[in-house]
Amino acid sequence: MALKIMPHGRLQEWVAEEKGYFAAEGLEYSFVITGDYGVGAGAVRRDDGGEIKTGAFETFGAGRDGADVSCACHWATNTAARERSGQLVTTAYSVAPCAIVVPPESPARRPEDLAGVPIGVGYHSGSHFAAVQALEDVLAPGDMKLTFQGPPNERLDTLLERRVPAAVVWGVPLYIAEAFGFRKVIDATFMIGFLVSGTGASKADVDKYLAALRRAQMDIDIHPEQYKHYHLRSVPEKYRDQVDVRAFGTGERIVFLPYTREVFAETQQWIESHELFDGASALLGYDEAALA
Repeated sequence: MALKIMPHGRLQEWVAEEKGYFAAEGLEYSFVITGDYGVGAGAVRRDDGGEIKTGAFETFGAGRDGADVSCACHWATNTAARERSGQLVTTAYSVAPCAIVVPPESPARRPEDLAGVPIGVGYHSGSHFAAVQALEDVLAPGDMKLTFQGPPNERLDTLLERRVPAAVVWGVPLYIAEAFGFRKVIDATFMIGFLVSGTGASKADVDKYLAALRRAQMDIDIHPEQYKHYHLRSVPEKYRDQVDVRAFGTGERIVFLPYTREVFAETQQWIESHELFDGASALLGYDEAALA
């Protein structure tokens, strides 16, 4: 049975396919490309307050459109594994370039200037948690004002159209925002986990998948300029003739280090201490079944 892979708006899968690394590992696979970073169009609905209350975490409970392996911020994949929505891969994770950005005309220059400023983030997604983590040591508890503006590309639109005065963007949307003159107020990189949630994924297939990505990562590290054209696959069509992907960075970087039991537990403690998920205190404790 072919492994169904949901790409994550990064270069590695496309380099591995171009170079034949998946085939060299003997992996049968197909790509599941859907929605806005896994959030289907039907889920991008604004409530009466103008917010979108569906994000990366909710898509795991919905089955991620049949993907066997996919990615999201480690806070979401960690909690999804704890709720038995999949198994968290422990042999690798990735790190995304991310920042809170503002329009060029914004008066905000320092992190402290974001006090009371509505900041667009994705609900229960990396941008949400990264904003809390980046700002909790900068702003007083009541000064952080987050507004849920949907998944990455939807949120990028609200930012570029000045519907929010600031937003958290990462990866390709961050590079697009910078191309339009938006600037960082504070950097907020975050970890991303791999979650195995389909019934068609064996450990052997996941190992082959990661082995191919490891080879692709080395190629990107050595000659990034040869592969940046693949960023165009993640640039929304309406912006493709307005940005030059050659000026982009390399985006998300896969790290082949263990995501340990200690990191798993520390992440859950942080989530619970900030009450970021409803009913988080009632979630299952750590056990080996949560990790792949």
